[in-house]
Amino acid sequence: MKVLSTAWVGVFACLIICFSLGCTESATKTNNDGTAQNQISKEEIKRHLEELSSDKYEGRKPFSRTEGITIEYIKNEFESMGLLPANNGSYYQEVPMMEITSHPAETMQITTKSGDFDLRFNDDYVIHADKTVDDISINDAELVFCGFGINAPEKNWNDYAGVDMKGKVAVVLVNDPGFGSENEEFFKGDIMTYYGRWTYKYEEAERQGAKGLLLIHETTSAGYPWFVPQSSWTGALLSLTREDNSTGCDMKGWLHLDAAKKLFSSCDLDLPAMIKSARKPGFKPVPMNASVSTSLTNDYKFDSSKNVAAYIKGKKEPDDFIVYTAHWDHIGVGQVVNGDSIYNGALDNASGVATVMAIAKSFSEMKEAPDRSVLFLMVTAEEQGLLGSEYYAKNPLFPLENTVCNLNMDGVNPIGEMNDLTITGIGHSDMDEIAEEVAKTQDRYVLPEQEPEKGYFFRSDHFNFAKAGVPALYAEGGYDHREKGKEYAQEMRNKYTTDNYHRPSDEYDEATWNFDGMIQDGQLYLDIGLKLANSQRWPVWYDGSEFKAARDMKG
Repeated sequence: MKVLSTAWVGVFACLIICFSLGCTESATKTNNDGTAQNQISKEEIKRHLEELSSDKYEGRKPFSRTEGITIEYIKNEFESMGLLPANNGSYYQEVPMMEITSHPAETMQITTKSGDFDLRFNDDYVIHADKTVDDISINDAELVFCGFGINAPEKNWNDYAGVDMKGKVAVVLVNDPGFGSENEEFFKGDIMTYYGRWTYKYEEAERQGAKGLLLIHETTSAGYPWFVPQSSWTGALLSLTREDNSTGCDMKGWLHLDAAKKLFSSCDLDLPAMIKSARKPGFKPVPMNASVSTSLTNDYKFDSSKNVAAYIKGKKEPDDFIVYTAHWDHIGVGQVVNGDSIYNGALDNASGVATVMAIAKSFSEMKEAPDRSVLFLMVTAEEQGLLGSEYYAKNPLFPLENTVCNLNMDGVNPIGEMNDLTITGIGHSDMDEIAEEVAKTQDRYVLPEQEPEKGYFFRSDHFNFAKAGVPALYAEGGYDHREKGKEYAQEMRNKYTTDNYHRPSDEYDEATWNFDGMIQDGQLYLDIGLKLANSQRWPVWYDGSEFKAARDMKG
């Protein structure tokens, strides 16, 4: 790979994979169980993945100079398949956004009774602004430890109780109070709820009128290492435009765990004791008797990114839609690592786009259209907070009450066939049962997500469909390798998260990638979509799911 404006440098291969290529396409077969006769093509997946993860696309960041060629490639492929444009004759859906590039000061000054000290940008903290203000100064803003930053009236829980946060900066923990409690009834135990996500904590801090929010980063609780905030929450960041783009917190960001320990120690506060206290009902925010000063300058612009959408019209129930999604974006060009500045995003998520496009190709080659319509939606700005799918859910091209389900693919297995089908967010709807029916035809068993504390259910585009009441499936094989077992599969996942996630090393390497798992998951998603497209079945939310009410309201 290469650093922009420099010569080519050596390839730094992804560490998640050591299984050699050489898989073959599944043979065409006839099924009597509703699964597809058409089979997913390895060559189709490989062609799209190799193209979209190449340096030519410079990491596919929205608003960058390569957005145009990225969406044009997808559009042209859809058009060549004979798929219909989904937006009144256009394959594109405009997604109005603002891009803000914050330039934080190199230091953050902390004032405490024990003395003053500076924290260093990038090493100790990363911050940005989400408001269109040229210059922001934070002068001696009071720091308040606000536990997990959660206000959940239905749980009788308010980490901001009794404190007016105007002019103050909240210091909060990532994840939920239930994490590590071994009590599944308390914030779902180790299963992260939406209250545990950084997006929620930012939103709540704004609702509380806080001047800023600093999230204490801890790798296990966050689900990723410090490099991810460094690479993902610096530089040009996107958000959907709103009525007043100049309001909100002056700064949002992350505090390295070592910096947090230093801060709490200087305030004569025991961080482990504070964490323990924050996990208990009745926690009250703790003024830290300390203040913070720093500044940011911001460059911003308003523009539109684009979702790409194409569909096959159903022959009997054309107003009913099965929706496949994958996000086309990654994080572009950034911090240089081992001589490489292009964050190619091969697994995340050229693999998902390539597999959904192979599914679309299979649908397009069927002798007749399915009974229901099938929409293929490639969304923008997932890496910036699921923005493209959020916009679609609020501005659907086809009514959500007519949307049967969402089938989302994000990071498709590159290390070979699996015995498992792991469903992220299992237990919400009977999409689980439908997935299990099809998984059995592949001699696979269903697993609940194995790392629920990492909140993967809230970290990809199916979540916005679920919030809008559309039953969604986000599943993959990944924990029980068909030949090498569970330990090997977990080792490969850990290596990816540690060494490749949101790094330039997330690259496609023809010598080591194994497409058998992509074919396997792609075929399963094809079969699930076809099964529902040729039936009258409407997946339903289970009683007790927080998403059921939204579907019930739509009728």
